[in-house]
Amino acid sequence: MIEIYTDGASSGNPGPGGYGVILRSGKYYKELSEGFRKTTNNRMELMAVIVGLEALKKPGHQVTIYSDSKYVIDAIEKKWLWGWLKKGFAGKKNKDLWLRFLQVYKLHEVKFIWVKGHAGHPENERCDVLAVQAGKDRAHHKIDTVFEAENS
Repeated sequence: MIEIYTDGASSGNPGPGGYGVILRSGKYYKELSEGFRKTTNNRMELMAVIVGLEALKKPGHQVTIYSDSKYVIDAIEKKWLWGWLKKGFAGKKNKDLWLRFLQVYKLHEVKFIWVKGHAGHPENERCDVLAVQAGKDRAHHKIDTVFEAENS
């Protein structure tokens, strides 16, 4: 069983932002984070989940993802994502990330658990720190090329 904790942050929508991820399985523990010069909170929440799943080296894992993002969890648990996919994401944002998510999601048995943000959950709080720090680290910001092309 692998646990993935995620969070995303953005100062402004759009604005600089970042994501934070914790991967844990037994004694294995890894933190990941990255910042972008122009993005949104929802993109960073979804990016955190994607990066967490992409970090798994082999397919077929049982994975529990803990997230405070209703956007991400509801899109999957309430099956909105599959409706968006059937309609070609007409009128929906973040198509590029949702398609990337689907590629890695199908490789594992994934369960989502919503955690209340900023409520003292240790891993969620740590992911928030990682996301905020990455978002503020302008010297290392990446360019979210799809987002910037679509929103210029």
